[in-house]
Amino acid sequence: MKIVVFAGGVGSRLWPLSRKNTPKQFEKVIDDKSMLQIAVSKVFPDFDWGDIYISTNKQYEDILKKQFPQIPEENLIFEPALRDVGPAVGLMVANFIKKFPDEQIAILWGDHLIKKDEDFRKALKVAEKLSEDSPEKIIFIGQKPRFASVNLGYIEFGSEINKEGDTPIYEFKGFKYRPEESLAKSFLEDGKHAWNLGYFVTTPKFLWQLFEKFTPDLYEKLEQISASVESSEYERVLNEVYPTIEKISFDNAILEKLDPKNGMVLSVDIGWSDIGAWEALKEALAKSEDENVTKGKVELLDSKDSLVFNYNGQMAVGIDLEGMLVINTGDVLLVCPKTAVPKIKKYVESLKGTVNEGLA
Repeated sequence: MKIVVFAGGVGSRLWPLSRKNTPKQFEKVIDDKSMLQIAVSKVFPDFDWGDIYISTNKQYEDILKKQFPQIPEENLIFEPALRDVGPAVGLMVANFIKKFPDEQIAILWGDHLIKKDEDFRKALKVAEKLSEDSPEKIIFIGQKPRFASVNLGYIEFGSEINKEGDTPIYEFKGFKYRPEESLAKSFLEDGKHAWNLGYFVTTPKFLWQLFEKFTPDLYEKLEQISASVESSEYERVLNEVYPTIEKISFDNAILEKLDPKNGMVLSVDIGWSDIGAWEALKEALAKSEDENVTKGKVELLDSKDSLVFNYNGQMAVGIDLEGMLVINTGDVLLVCPKTAVPKIKKYVESLKGTVNEGLA
């Protein structure tokens, strides 16, 4: 099975660490590794470097090669322009349909944190076997919800249809994106919903069929690119065609149109967290709600439930902090309560077209 990790987002909610030229997945957020390095490390030792593919924007090529010298260059898929996740997945399939159309592929994302490595790899292996038996299905891997999140999407699943070892396999029913709090609470309690991680296993051939069926205009352009794969014309065709593709999310393009009979669900506990924002990172790393999370030279006194990341060489001291975020990158100092995280993205967006845009 091939492991495909997508790493093309900018991550404005993790500003000022994550910026246009150095997005969050390439920054050292935990220990001395980037989020992408951590994400890729979770599939070892069950998979080899030759099995790993990374899809990202062309502008991050040098960063990617520096962080992953072990990955063969032909395993790096570069988008010449940002066209959203639908075209990004389509570009991957356009490459794979020429190389190994019937081999299982696992779609993963480069800005997530997984704490239960062995359980994660076990789920991948179960999904791989299911896909081998049913190549024209998508096997979704969902996280059993730990709390009633209103910021995540959910997968609805039905009856247990089979069992692989001690892992139940469920019918796929559909998706619900960012439910209201009352609905999220019912999802937590009913045992029929999992957090939608965007992780799934299938075959390039089946995805190619779905693009042809559901997005004919996109498929036509992907076909032009695919015809040039492994030829001297690939870069020219890619650079000419890909930027003309309309932006569309993968959910809107494919998944929301998928017939439920063409899906199966694994609802597992892999200790997953989406490190898309500072408060999510704090929740993922803290052992309790009140515990502080720090990085760099930091001293906290009479403080709780706060995250202080200091990338500056100077000492950062916090007194009587509660529920606060303090991020010091040297050129920018961000201070705000955790509840203000949505405003970070709005602030970054407000910088576009101004003299301060370079700060983003």
